[in-house]
Amino acid sequence: MKFVRLLGRLLGYIFYPIQKSPAFFVFMFVLGYVCNRLGTPTFSELGIFELFADIYVLCIILTFIPWRVRRWVKGVVYVAMYLTSIVDMYCTVKFGSTFTPTMLLLMGETTGSEASEFLESYVDWGLLRTDLGWVLLIMLVHVLYNVFMAVARRKKLRLGMDMKLVHRMAAVVLPLMGLLTIFMLEKGIATRAENKKAFVRLMTYDNIGDVEHELTRRDKAELYLPVYRVAFSFYANRLAARQIDRLVEATGKLRVDSCSALSPNIVLIIGESYNKHHSQLYGYSKPTTPRQLRRAERGELAVFTDVVAPWNLTSFVFKHLFSLYTVGDSGDWCDYPLFPELFRKAGYRVTFVTNQFLPQAKEAVYDFSGGFFLNNPALSKAQFDVRNAALHRYDDGVLADYDRLLGSGRLATDSAGCRNLIILHLKGQHVSYRDRVPQAQKRFTAGAYPELDLKPHDKWVMADYDNATLYNDSIVDEVLRRFEDKDAIVVYVPDHGEECFGEGINTFGRLHSADVDYRLAHEEFEIPFWIWCSPRYAEARPGVVEAIAGAKGRPMMTDRLAHTLLRLAGIACPYYREQSDVLSPRYDAGRPRVLKNSVDYNKLKAEHERKHKAAGVAQPR
Repeated sequence: MKFVRLLGRLLGYIFYPIQKSPAFFVFMFVLGYVCNRLGTPTFSELGIFELFADIYVLCIILTFIPWRVRRWVKGVVYVAMYLTSIVDMYCTVKFGSTFTPTMLLLMGETTGSEASEFLESYVDWGLLRTDLGWVLLIMLVHVLYNVFMAVARRKKLRLGMDMKLVHRMAAVVLPLMGLLTIFMLEKGIATRAENKKAFVRLMTYDNIGDVEHELTRRDKAELYLPVYRVAFSFYANRLAARQIDRLVEATGKLRVDSCSALSPNIVLIIGESYNKHHSQLYGYSKPTTPRQLRRAERGELAVFTDVVAPWNLTSFVFKHLFSLYTVGDSGDWCDYPLFPELFRKAGYRVTFVTNQFLPQAKEAVYDFSGGFFLNNPALSKAQFDVRNAALHRYDDGVLADYDRLLGSGRLATDSAGCRNLIILHLKGQHVSYRDRVPQAQKRFTAGAYPELDLKPHDKWVMADYDNATLYNDSIVDEVLRRFEDKDAIVVYVPDHGEECFGEGINTFGRLHSADVDYRLAHEEFEIPFWIWCSPRYAEARPGVVEAIAGAKGRPMMTDRLAHTLLRLAGIACPYYREQSDVLSPRYDAGRPRVLKNSVDYNKLKAEHERKHKAAGVAQPR
């Protein structure tokens, strides 16, 4: 009997932290559960155990804090939990997304008058009928409870219960509650410990790129509470701000010695998620790039055959594309100038039309990471003279934006003395593929692949990807048409490749967490790359055309592209390096092409070719 009483007492101690702060535990638990069940799609049933464990730990901490101080600590926690829950649920109701780093970024750039207009437009009594109303109701009940308890304490109210009965009930109930607490804690630790490890890992990186890469892992953290999502948003913005400061510092040191304006109009088209092995230019059997193929056959489009991207993540690639940094240099990408800044300083008018990197409330971390240095007000002003203001469902919206800018007089591509760098950033073949193409322009169906041993659904995915590639062909051809009578040169490069049922694996998308072997590099890092010269340009600059033709077979990685663009503009500055310029006779063709900062593509390719040659096996498509 003594053992039973001792066991009951021990179980009561387990429940004691909750017993000590019952209102705190109940209201915070209900708030967390309601926020995630009603407002977000990320909450799993197992999250309830992690929620229990989190609040239990807070209750333990509160038990060690003196009562006078504990009241204030609870108040701080209440404010943080309710405020983040209201903000997060509001974002979910109004924007269809939980709180994101971009939302915080936009809030930071909002002026007082803009904030006032926002409140007038987006805050009304109708919000009480949405899921946000439940959060406000919980807060109201909590406030009323605290008022009632304060009045009861002041008037020393008693419920008039038999205290002996209360003690007898406690002797039974407290051990049972202790058992329940042990069960919930065990489940929370067993099922959610890895999530806590992932959260700690996420919040301890020192740059935004590593944070983004972390979020591509299968075991990434589930930010299941609003307070976690808001905390992460502050953390991500702080990391981005560090790199912004370094980029701004580099901007202040820019120097351009001279500019010959070798190419009056330079157009850089940046594609998205383009598997080169789905292009006719590289031997694909389906007619996915007929327009580009015709131009290549006429000799006006130079197709480069050995080009890779340094990463298979858009944001990483953009940082390497825009910065004069190349893999292997000292420091980080943000310690080097951004090439549009140099073009502007050299007298070029820089236009940037993007269909992806404009800040918007629902923006994912990946787009935030890739676009923060393009959208920061100071850096955007330093890099671009002209920008578009809206995103589009399809890439023909990019063409429409360009035409609008041209018609408005903000662009001039054929006037005497004009110098233009025009960057067009397409959505290309970004998932989901079927949403990248207007229905009327789809040509491929699942029946186009009878030779492939794929499930019907997978054949439809293949058709969607090829339709997106064919649509992309029409878009880039329309760009070229707009410059056929101009003195212009156009460079096309996508950010990275994409899995689409290639050799050795039946899947699509990207395998972010996989080690980079040759098969992965073949699908996700090898990319199409070409340069087109207008007739006027080719006639006036035969030396450039000859240099392009001589460089088509050189091994290249796109982290060096900025140096080639500087050459095409005739910009002389301390940051240009001939050995990084693929058109230069001093180009370093033997330089390692390191993918994901981990493996040399040149070695992967050489080893693959050696094995296939020894085995007498044909090379993969």
